[in-house]
Amino acid sequence: MSTNITAAHRDAFEALTSGAYDNLALFSCFVNGEPASAIVAITPDEDGNTLNIQPLFVSVTPGMVLTDHDGVAARAARRGARRSPGGRRSRSVQYSAVA
Repeated sequence: MSTNITAAHRDAFEALTSGAYDNLALFSCFVNGEPASAIVAITPDEDGNTLNIQPLFVSVTPGMVLTDHDGVAARAARRGARRSPGGRRSRSVQYSAVA
């Protein structure tokens, strides 16, 4: 099966989930003119006067259409609240193909 997940995507995901980095932030932005947010890494330049903002992942916007590799659109289907391993109630979203 083919994948669009690159080594850079894996590295970004590892950075987010490992807890080893303290230079990550939620950044308000626009994607193709639509309001969105991004998870970004913030690093200073060598001069110390400039901050580099590297987007790692962007939020889904209303105009985005998520499809699988066959071009079949996905839709969100909410399931009921359930307990997370920490005992807190959480909501999960399951994506399923649209016929």
